[in-house]
Amino acid sequence: MKVVLVGPVYPYRGGIAHYTTMLYRALRKRGHEVLMISFKRQYPRWLFPGHSDKDPSKKPLLVEDARYWIDSLNPLSWLVTFWRICRYQPDVLVLQWWTSFWAPAWIVLGTLQRALLRRPLVYICHNVLPHEARWWDALAARCVLRLGTRFVVQSKEERERLQRLLPNVPIAVVPHPMYDMFAGERIPKDEARKRLGLPIETPVLLFFGIVRKYKGLRDLLRALPSVREQLGNVILVVAGEFWEDKEDYLRLIEDLNIADSVFLYDRYIPNEEIPLFFSAADVLVAPYRQATGSGVVELARGLGKPVITTQKVLDSKDVPLPADSQTLAKAIVRFFTQDSPPERGDNGRPPSSWDDLVALMTRRQA
Repeated sequence: MKVVLVGPVYPYRGGIAHYTTMLYRALRKRGHEVLMISFKRQYPRWLFPGHSDKDPSKKPLLVEDARYWIDSLNPLSWLVTFWRICRYQPDVLVLQWWTSFWAPAWIVLGTLQRALLRRPLVYICHNVLPHEARWWDALAARCVLRLGTRFVVQSKEERERLQRLLPNVPIAVVPHPMYDMFAGERIPKDEARKRLGLPIETPVLLFFGIVRKYKGLRDLLRALPSVREQLGNVILVVAGEFWEDKEDYLRLIEDLNIADSVFLYDRYIPNEEIPLFFSAADVLVAPYRQATGSGVVELARGLGKPVITTQKVLDSKDVPLPADSQTLAKAIVRFFTQDSPPERGDNGRPPSSWDDLVALMTRRQA
């Protein structure tokens, strides 16, 4: 089957770029012909909340034949891209939806596709609505997604959210597949801790990824005093760029008197360092206040690392939402004191794979 896949890939950074790359590889592995379309320009510099939207990794995940055609601020590039898609004559077009910023471009592509190309349009919805939704986000999502033929979401909650916007559309729930691309780069725990300057024998918790309100780092910090009372010294490694006011977190750490237990790495973690941080930790803690699927949790699973997270991510029964600090503290203490800690971060998660996603996307319509 001839597939057009649109989304960010290297040199752009982040979880959706990784997701797009792994999906592209899975499509090719299954024998499909893929036209991979990415961006000349993703976001204007003034709009991106982080240091840069470019990936600084020395070992990037590459898509060798990606076409960088779409400029987010140049509508002419959207029209030229559609003309090139028409020349390719795909069997299916796959767009990814995660932020209202892309609504204008996706409306143009979706409208032209429906009027002229008339092929199945599959939307992979990473977020039906943004985590910090504004009043216009629901309107933008409805305008974009109504042009789709079928839809993929990563959780039951996201399916319900989409059904409220667009009743009676075909929606499939495919939990976020595992990221195992770094599995062969794990190193011994002692070596990883020495390289990061962490104590060898102390329990180490890892909070990984961009720091945003919905990810619950404040709840985890507030849990630490109770954890230390019960377990003694515990280290929390926070590895990821702050997209909120870092000073607020520093004040909270000072107020809780836990500065000696918190190691902050306020930067985007490149690919070559991901196995280092996960190898050094005993467990990933992902106390999300809301979530649709988590690439960070899938990194942990791919690297064989146990996970303490909320049921919105993995249908875990250990930490229900809201993930208040006392609930988190109990889950962390239970992890370190139970007789046989879990070997991997499964937490009862329904199985899925990249092949499941590919099979759904490339299914012929009846």
